Amino acid sequence: MADQPEPKKVAPTLLGRKRQKNGVVLGDHRPQLENISRRLFFRQGLSLGALAMLSGCNLQDDTAVDKVLWAMSRWNDRVQALLFDRNRLAPTYRPEDITDPFPFNAFYPEDSAPEIDLLDYRLQVSGLVDKKASWSLDDLRRLPQVSQITQHICIEGWSAIGEWRGAPLSAFLQHVGADMTAKYVGFKCADRYYSSIDMPTAMHPQTILALDFGRVPLPLKYGSPMKLRVPTKLGFKNPKHIVEVFVANDYPGGYWEDQGYNWFSGL
Repeated sequence: MADQPEPKKVAPTLLGRKRQKNGVVLGDHRPQLENISRRLFFRQGLSLGALAMLSGCNLQDDTAVDKVLWAMSRWNDRVQALLFDRNRLAPTYRPEDITDPFPFNAFYPEDSAPEIDLLDYRLQVSGLVDKKASWSLDDLRRLPQVSQITQHICIEGWSAIGEWRGAPLSAFLQHVGADMTAKYVGFKCADRYYSSIDMPTAMHPQTILALDFGRVPLPLKYGSPMKLRVPTKLGFKNPKHIVEVFVANDYPGGYWEDQGYNWFSGL
């Protein structure tokens, strides 16, 4: 695997820049993001929206301000976790609402997406689980499959609606004998991305290991052979090209989270 890419120097922000991506502009969805920002600020203290007010700060510098920001961000994570309701579902949509084409997004250009031999693909399992055997795509498709039409909301300021189908992450964790009292479920990816979510979110009924986009196997640009689809969180919490799932009690961080983005990032 290649070396970790040089981190982009970015400041946490919920609304981001006004930009167009593959013809999709936030537009009518901007009030929704503003409502999210206000809700997190007033209900949880310091949110992504609040951190945007401090966008001049570099959260990677070892300064007193940075330490305070990191502490406040972690506190915000804890509050969001306490407010999270596993029974509350993200909105679902009709087939005619699907964004076509669905935009590509990553920290690299589309032609740099990693190509993986689907016949040789094996999902590795590690950490606090009883069964650490690897899984083929056929193994994953033998699990119960569910579909959803949900909205991807990007922290950069755009949104899109897509249809995903795959195995509930909760069913996968039960099959591998995961320690359900553990704090985190983490993901390592073939494109050098990495991320993690809390166990309650992992067990949410809409959190799935997506294998299909629409009616076809997941295309390369959307995360083939498998991506995490978690519609209760912002888009960067949906890693693609997953090659390993692990369960842990030690905080795993994430590619953008380690650069200052709020870790929980719930909607």
